Amino acid sequence: MRILLVEDEARLAEKVARGLREEGHVVDVCGTAADARRQVLDVVYDVVVLDWMLPDVDGPSILRGWRAEGLRLPVIMLTARGEVGERVTGLRAGADDYLVKPFAFAELVARIEALQRRAVGANTTMTLGDVELDARRHHLRRGELEVSVSPRELSLAVEFFTHAGDVLTRSHLLNAVWGWGFEGDPNILDVYVGYLRRKLDALGAGGPRIVAVRGVGFRMLASEAGVGAP
Repeated sequence: MRILLVEDEARLAEKVARGLREEGHVVDVCGTAADARRQVLDVVYDVVVLDWMLPDVDGPSILRGWRAEGLRLPVIMLTARGEVGERVTGLRAGADDYLVKPFAFAELVARIEALQRRAVGANTTMTLGDVELDARRHHLRRGELEVSVSPRELSLAVEFFTHAGDVLTRSHLLNAVWGWGFEGDPNILDVYVGYLRRKLDALGAGGPRIVAVRGVGFRMLASEAGVGAP
């Protein structure tokens, strides 16, 4: 993979970059937000490892700018503090995962690899019933009708389409969409399931539907009529 490491602590940046290169990855290092912005415009990265605290602009502000500009590259946020509020802020800014300093290098590698697997899966077209999910273009399509989905809605839709008919637990969905060990408000899942339901409703009646399984989680049915139900 080609990885951008945005970290202003020179010793840590050198150590992490060296380790990632030994794992076989190509790594570019930036120490400021300004350099990072230039890099993502010039180079296509598979993953960005972005520190929260930088000398010019903080990580969440950089990330909000990238997302507003339509950049979908996977991002792991590094934070020096473990407070839930800080991690939630990073995730809501558009981070795909987070890691609290100090961290084990092996865990960083595992999270990077997991993000890449998710990104590869998100560059596909999937179908369920008569609805097509175009993950590359961030669209749901049914006949002539088409609606766009946000990056988070897309990740959630990919999980549902991949496991259509299966009951997915809340913890499975939170880990798959918000990253391992998510400690924010778990009700965020209900919020995004609601968003995705409305997108599916906009495609007309009779198509795939998300139903709640009391005390467990959710499942995606291929049609409103209940195809895929037990």
